Amino acid sequence: MQQESDRAFRTSYARLYDQLLVPLNFAPYADYLADRVKLLTPRSVLEIAAGTGILTQALTRALPAELPITATDLNEPMIDHARTKPDLAKVAWQQADALQLPFSDESFDMAVCQFGVMFFRDKQQSFREAARVMKPGGHYLFALWDDWTKMPDAPLAVAADTVGKMLGCDPASLLNPPYFDQTTIRADLAAAGLRATSIERVRQPARAASARDAAVATVHGSLIGSTIEGRYPGRLDEATSAVERVLEAKFGNGTITGWNTALIVAAQQG
Repeated sequence: MQQESDRAFRTSYARLYDQLLVPLNFAPYADYLADRVKLLTPRSVLEIAAGTGILTQALTRALPAELPITATDLNEPMIDHARTKPDLAKVAWQQADALQLPFSDESFDMAVCQFGVMFFRDKQQSFREAARVMKPGGHYLFALWDDWTKMPDAPLAVAADTVGKMLGCDPASLLNPPYFDQTTIRADLAAAGLRATSIERVRQPARAASARDAAVATVHGSLIGSTIEGRYPGRLDEATSAVERVLEAKFGNGTITGWNTALIVAAQQG
C-alpha cells in the first residue's frame, strides 16, 4: 500500500512539475540546448535525467525526424508522464540510473542532460558512464544552475529566500545541491576521461502570468514544497502566500519577468 501511495504522489508531482515549474525555469534552456545539439550534427542522442521530456520535446523539434533519441530518467512516473505526450511517440524511453547506464559501450554519438547532474550523488561516476556509452570523440552537453545567491531576480531564488526566512532555515537547503564551481566541474570531467571544451553562463528570462502563478510554481513544483511537506507540514499555503506577496512587491501586478542564469557545459572524449 505504501508503494502504491508513493507512486501516486510521484505521478501527481510529475504533472505538477510539468505544468508549473517547467514554463518558468526549464523551457527556455531546453530550446537553447537543443539548438546546440543540432549544431553538432549527431547521428544518435542519449538524454540523461530527461524528467517529463521538456528537453526531449525540444530535441525532436530541432533534430531530423529519423534521428534516434533515447531518453532516460531514474523516476519512472516522470517517464510515464512523458510517454503520454504525442510528439514524443518516436522516442525510446527507458528507466535508468545515470550512475549505471543500461547501454553497451560506444552506443551513442552524444549525451545531453538538462539540470540533472547536480543531483547525481557521484558526479565523476556519472561522467564515466556518459563517456563509456559515447562513441570515440563523442560530445556531452549539460546544463547546471549557477549560484542562486547571485540571481536576485530569479523567482525560485526569491521564493527560497522568503520561505527560508519564514521557516528559520537556510534557503540553500530548499534548492538544488550546489554544483557550479568551474574548476571542480573541469576536474570531475577530466577524472572521467572527458575534456571540458567550454563552460558558458547563459541568462534566460523566467516568466509567469502573475505573482500568484510564480509563487505556486516555485513553492509547489520544487524542492521547497517537498521540504515543507516533509519537515513543516501544514505550512504550504502560508509559504505560497508569503512568496506571492514578495514577488508582487518586487515585480508588480500582471505578468512578471525574472532572470535565471545557468552554466552550459560542453565536454568531449579525449
